[in-house]
Amino acid sequence: MKQLSFVISGGGTGGHIYPAIAIADALKEKYPEARFLFVGASDRMEMQKIPKAGYKIEGLWISGIQRKLSLKNLLLPFKLVSSLYKSFRIIKKQKPTIAIGTGGYASAALLKMAGWMQVPTLIQEQNSFPGITNKWLAGNAKKICVAYPDLERFFPAEKLVQTGNPVRKDILNEGVSSAEAFTHFELDKGIKTILVLGGSLGAKAINELVASRIDFFKENKVQVLWQCGQLYYERFKHLGTDTVKIVAYIDRMDLAYAMANCIISRAGASSVSELAIVGKPVLFIPSPYVAEDHQTKNAEAIVEAKAACMIKQSELDIKFDTQIEALLNDELLIKNLSSNLKKLAKPKATADIVNEIEKLIKYKGD
Repeated sequence: MKQLSFVISGGGTGGHIYPAIAIADALKEKYPEARFLFVGASDRMEMQKIPKAGYKIEGLWISGIQRKLSLKNLLLPFKLVSSLYKSFRIIKKQKPTIAIGTGGYASAALLKMAGWMQVPTLIQEQNSFPGITNKWLAGNAKKICVAYPDLERFFPAEKLVQTGNPVRKDILNEGVSSAEAFTHFELDKGIKTILVLGGSLGAKAINELVASRIDFFKENKVQVLWQCGQLYYERFKHLGTDTVKIVAYIDRMDLAYAMANCIISRAGASSVSELAIVGKPVLFIPSPYVAEDHQTKNAEAIVEAKAACMIKQSELDIKFDTQIEALLNDELLIKNLSSNLKKLAKPKATADIVNEIEKLIKYKGD
């Protein structure tokens, strides 16, 4: 059999990067002799995260459309042409068996060029409202793996497969020791712990909320592991204490989840999928600034299933204290939320996506 070659693109945020890595890891486990190459935006976080996961990556000179009037938008046509040309060279050199995209503008050029060059393409859409990139790529895609139902509004129905979202492999490891977690983060295993997540880059409103509640946490005798994001670490690091551990980024999310009594999080699709598998009480604070307000819709779907709590960003000052106290102390609420959230988990999502990739590979082989 000819050596398999996988070209994978997805980036800009962890929500695109980690599904891509999860898919690559699963493919590598089945096809250890295959060749892998990631393609991302040359100035985004994938250029660090992908090599750290053990894969090679090529960067494209590409960026997204600025929602506000900006001179940067004038460069977009030139960036797109440059990225399409580099994608052409990458595909010609790599001769991929299949090209896989998990969203983000870097995947637009690569997968569009792959389609033009008769390379089978598969895209994975994490959200209930697809991004611009995947809508643009849908016409050439052979298969579209989605996490939510009813996406026929955006994509050809015959291409859709509802698989759920891939999650990082370590999240599926149920044997993680909470004792190891407390040691790793240098926190006290005898104190209730809140895990705060605002996304890989950070969330200004969540960070400001946590900063304003340091005394509240102390009065309630809880400790906090606070991922404030790379953009905000210098601003908030001085607030760290023995019971408030502030980090820019958490590499060992399996350990962080293991020791958390409850979790405060944005409601990006990848986060929602991970948290369903973890099954801990969650307070979602959706970002109101994303396209189609899809984080609020993601969170509302979980709340309707009585599997999590949600506070709109505009209502944090009014509702936060009462809600977090309930998530820490109301045993019946904690039990019901955890049970209902686990029912929504799709731990086999990555395997199901790999199955769809294999079908396309075999089809091409025929």
